[in-house]
Amino acid sequence: MPSFDVMLEPNFVELRNAVEQTNKEVGTRFDFKGSSAKVDLSEKGETRELMLYADSDFQIGQVKDILLAKLAKRGVDVRFLDDSAKVEKVGGDKVRQPVKVKVGIDSELGRKIQQLVKQSKIKVQAAIQGDIVRVSGTKRDDLQLAIALLRREIADAPIKFDNPRD
Repeated sequence: MPSFDVMLEPNFVELRNAVEQTNKEVGTRFDFKGSSAKVDLSEKGETRELMLYADSDFQIGQVKDILLAKLAKRGVDVRFLDDSAKVEKVGGDKVRQPVKVKVGIDSELGRKIQQLVKQSKIKVQAAIQGDIVRVSGTKRDDLQLAIALLRREIADAPIKFDNPRD
């Protein structure tokens, strides 16, 4: 039975390269001279998180702008980043902001994908399997219609389609 997987996974090599380029640019820019501005990438198992450090809220914004530019230049979609966390004081005049990197489809998005597939009346089924959604059907043309539907309807997450099977 033909199927494909709907996933949410950034290119981690390019993400790491963008973080390194951001740190290099922050180290060479005149307006960051003498500051403790930097970006750290922590990888704990499957969870990844960026930590932005700077001397003020304004500098955090500048570091974030540099990071987003480097990510865009390297082809990493900025929708993978969840920077909804507040800027927190570390001590003295230093601040930091955690930025989560979205990996895997959460249950809310998985249910949304399932509902879209069911309501579309395309002859395919969607099943949530951990942090991916597997869509299967009897005809390859129906799967292509499902891919087109999901690309059109889900604009808030950079989903990708992988593992096509016959």
